[in-house]
Amino acid sequence: MKTVRTIPRMRSEIGAARVRGGSIGLVPTMGALHEGHMSLIRRARIECRFVAVSIFVNPRQFDSASDFHSYQRRLEDDLAMCEAAGVEAVFCPAAGEMYPEPPITRVIVSGVSERMEGAFRPGHFEGVALVVAKLFSITGESRAYFGEKDAQQLCLVTRLAADLVIPVQVVGCPTVRDTDGLAMSSRNVRLSAEDRVRALCLPRALFRVGDSIEAGRREVSSLLEEGVAELESGPPDSIDYLEVVDPHWMAPVERVESDVLVCGAIRVSGTRLIDNVRVAVANSPPPTAAVSYDPRRGGIR
Repeated sequence: MKTVRTIPRMRSEIGAARVRGGSIGLVPTMGALHEGHMSLIRRARIECRFVAVSIFVNPRQFDSASDFHSYQRRLEDDLAMCEAAGVEAVFCPAAGEMYPEPPITRVIVSGVSERMEGAFRPGHFEGVALVVAKLFSITGESRAYFGEKDAQQLCLVTRLAADLVIPVQVVGCPTVRDTDGLAMSSRNVRLSAEDRVRALCLPRALFRVGDSIEAGRREVSSLLEEGVAELESGPPDSIDYLEVVDPHWMAPVERVESDVLVCGAIRVSGTRLIDNVRVAVANSPPPTAAVSYDPRRGGIR
């Protein structure tokens, strides 16, 4: 495995791999790798001949300087995990490599980025879109793997690749949960044992709403009342949001007529946690808004 710290060298490594033949897989991360990240790497390892992982704590997507500085960093452990998983190259640039000058270019994915996380973290998705656009530019034609836990981010990068006709197929991978049901996140290490018990109200609320939808409930207002009651049983320090949204546009729905995402965010002892559950609805019409660029098929699908 090669550890790469500059953009020209990363392009060189990927170019050489492309000459050798086979597909390129990219797993973008901010490090502090856990089983959720490893599931993405394993999926990429199965589907691609050359797998690259990026480890970059992107300052442009943090709405709080203290959150950026306190974000867990453990590069040596991350590199060891990547090597054990059979990764060919890890791209871990310094901030000055990715942003040699303060960027004046803005990448905004309208609509998708303005609700939920976008409302509570101003500028977050603009920073995500910018760094992902840069990573896609560096990698070129490839498959990029993202976790479904960050559903809004997954929706955003899928639209970004499609709208800009970037030859990257965005692949969403299922959320990995710990044995107690909490979605795996690098932020979970900040939770004390007591905090973790309180945090479990989030997956409980999401699955309770999901179960009610599967049982035939359709009015979102009453579903959310039920979900909020479950959240308050935690209790968290605060509830940022609980919403039922269309999975392709992240737009809230008033009545469930097709597949939906139940999304929520809470704060527990200063740690902010997000999660979502996808709920399939019987006889749901096929999705019409989901788009991605598939280089194997030569275009948007």
